[in-house]
Amino acid sequence: MNRVAAYRIFRIVWMALKFYLQITLFRKRHQGSWDPLTMDQWNRLVTGQAKEYKKLAQQLGGLLIKVGQFLSTRADIMPPTFLAELEGLTDRVPSISRGKIVDVIETEWNAPYTQYLMSLADEVTASASIGEVYKGVLKDGSEVAIKVQRPGTEHIIHADFQAFAFIMWFFRKFTPLSRKADLPALYREMVRTIGNELDFKEELKSGRSFADRFGTMPGIRIPNYYEELSTRKVLVMEWIEGSRITDTAFIEKNGLNRQILAERLFLLFLEQVLNGGEFHADPHGGNILISPDGTITLIDFGMTGVITQTDAQAGLRIAEGIIFKNYDQVLDALEELGFLLPNAERPVLKEAISRTVKMYESSELFKMDSLMLQQLLEDLQELVLNQPVQLPAEFAFFGRAASTFVGVLYVLDPNVDLLGLARPRVLEWANSQEAGGRIFGREDVVRWVLNTTGPIRSLPQKVADILEEPERYRHYMERRDELDREWQRILQTRAFAGSFGLLSFASLSAAVWFEHEAVIWVSGVFLLGSLWTFRTVD
Repeated sequence: MNRVAAYRIFRIVWMALKFYLQITLFRKRHQGSWDPLTMDQWNRLVTGQAKEYKKLAQQLGGLLIKVGQFLSTRADIMPPTFLAELEGLTDRVPSISRGKIVDVIETEWNAPYTQYLMSLADEVTASASIGEVYKGVLKDGSEVAIKVQRPGTEHIIHADFQAFAFIMWFFRKFTPLSRKADLPALYREMVRTIGNELDFKEELKSGRSFADRFGTMPGIRIPNYYEELSTRKVLVMEWIEGSRITDTAFIEKNGLNRQILAERLFLLFLEQVLNGGEFHADPHGGNILISPDGTITLIDFGMTGVITQTDAQAGLRIAEGIIFKNYDQVLDALEELGFLLPNAERPVLKEAISRTVKMYESSELFKMDSLMLQQLLEDLQELVLNQPVQLPAEFAFFGRAASTFVGVLYVLDPNVDLLGLARPRVLEWANSQEAGGRIFGREDVVRWVLNTTGPIRSLPQKVADILEEPERYRHYMERRDELDREWQRILQTRAFAGSFGLLSFASLSAAVWFEHEAVIWVSGVFLLGSLWTFRTVD
């Protein structure tokens, strides 16, 4: 391992461990006292961490950019200030010199670029963490977009994967996070998804697959690819004139209907989910172009994921279970998808789902003030933390894609009705599924059930809830107090072991850097001792 790789690994690992220690100590100090002042302090802490992360990501590039892109789309779990700090990492990365790009092209083509191109633009069109795009003109006059991998990207990504492998190992061995997610599987999915971006041949295959599936949809366009000029590090595709889908000024200038565009774009994403197969895992505004005539072009298929037909049907069973209040069916489907581990307390989870559905049906969810809604979110967060609920690795990038895509839709049309757009297509898809009657098949049956039996179905449960509420509350408070005491004890011990471990790790890293054998042994022993203490506290 050269010194550049060692430096990258040290900086990434050190930042991750420091962030973990800061969060652990903050939660220890404010255990049970999450008032508005504490929330303000928490926001300042994570915002400071976001600034530090962004600064390092801009300095090092590589995988940090991709992880930052993931975090910048998680509006469900990150404060707005955190999102604002990382937003610039989405697709605004400083470009490198044109001469270095030409070197890569000519190495891959094993010939001067003028042998195939009539011209190559002097300025870069787009610059991302892995590749840069230039406009070119082929000998036959065809305008093309040429995507070229940044020099040295493979070595950088390899070193970063080593750093994140250690971070995943640390969290799996020494933190409760290992009970919430299959970290090895998540790491493998990250390697597969991001690793495929390093091979432009894979992107070409995905682009052609999308063209076969969606190329005939009205108002949708997928660019053509030039396979004879495409290699692992150079990708040549049709040049498409257009602007970002989020460029509302361009849309207004050309007199396009934003509601129609939002509907068309939503159905394109929905079809990727319902029909199974690959889905676009990076659908930000820069990867969705709009032409003056309103045609939507989807580009950049370097990052894709897969939704199977079985996964789609399990999702429909969840919807059916919620409609008919069959929460055992909901939990079975969640377990089938991998979100729910077998040792979960199903009665507790059923109760949480039931409460949420009832509040939604009675519109109480929309009448809550901010404090009540905050308490509900905290209760749900505690439920997730204390139950074996996980995010399956194969859905990690789907969640990122969905949140990114929804953000694009709301920029395009702030009043878009996602449920209204989805309902007819989902019902049509449900009718086409021959599942032996397991899934409802006719829209009139669903409508009759929803419109006529809602009050009847909810009345017995409301009576039962009133009778059982005092006992449920007593058990909830007893369990909460017990968990608070145990968690405080674990935090105190782990904070000390974590602090000592960080110092040992820093000493060990410096000793490796300067090749001081004696200090390596001493620091290594102290680090192992700290990790062992951290691991055995339970």
